[in-house]
Amino acid sequence: MIEVGKFNKLKVVRQSEIGVFLDDGDKGILLPRRFVPRGTQIDDELEVFLYHDSDNRLIATTQKPHAVVGDIAMMKAVALSPHGAFLDWGLMKDLFVAKSQQLNFMRVGGEYLVSLYIDEQTGRVAATEKIDRLLSNDNLTVKEKDPVNLVVYRRSDLGYVVIINNVHTGILYYDEVFGDLKPGDKLTGFIKKIRPENKIDVGAGVRGYARVENETDKILRMLQENNGYLPYHDKSDPDEIYRVFSMSKKAFKMATGALYKQRKISFTQTGMKLEEQ
Repeated sequence: MIEVGKFNKLKVVRQSEIGVFLDDGDKGILLPRRFVPRGTQIDDELEVFLYHDSDNRLIATTQKPHAVVGDIAMMKAVALSPHGAFLDWGLMKDLFVAKSQQLNFMRVGGEYLVSLYIDEQTGRVAATEKIDRLLSNDNLTVKEKDPVNLVVYRRSDLGYVVIINNVHTGILYYDEVFGDLKPGDKLTGFIKKIRPENKIDVGAGVRGYARVENETDKILRMLQENNGYLPYHDKSDPDEIYRVFSMSKKAFKMATGALYKQRKISFTQTGMKLEEQ
């Protein structure tokens, strides 16, 4: 069964001058010649994205869109019409947002957080800014310690309101991250705590020492790339740590502490150095 607005693995059933046709159980779906991988043969399986072209024909592409149906993503408006706006989603054809699906009138060049869905009347992929109605914490699909995908939704007094797995909302507290995040930013995280009324606190990165292991690898690599020495230690400025290592001061201290215990690094008065193994 094919899914419009998503990636599908389909078999090549015939070739023509304009491209190849992929098996849909009917007449076949065209993959235009410009997108056909070199050396493609009959019966090969290709991973393609399916959407409708300007003539409302279902068509395949090997291009990667910025988002698929069910995703929430930030996109730029590139054109307007009397009926709505068109967003750049990385394909030959732009993505339509009806005026009825806009929170405010969109303008060319503006960036907007939207959710992708299949329009019931046309069967085409469309977008909506009305995301709140799609999010609910009534029936949770996550539990504490689960890894999750996060999209920044907006700022609040406590931290960033984030969208969890395109389904739920939670809070990423300001002291969990260094540097500013903006709506539409994507990051990985984990469920830190589920509070009464299904309110969710999330953490950034990978939970616990799994995250430390990732950070330690990064510090070791940077030491190796800088002749075994870096002028940073646990007294270094947090903002400088974040600028250089893209991690919080807390994560940096945990990672360097783990490396020190493993005798892979040592500290000097001015920084840290790689120990010979």
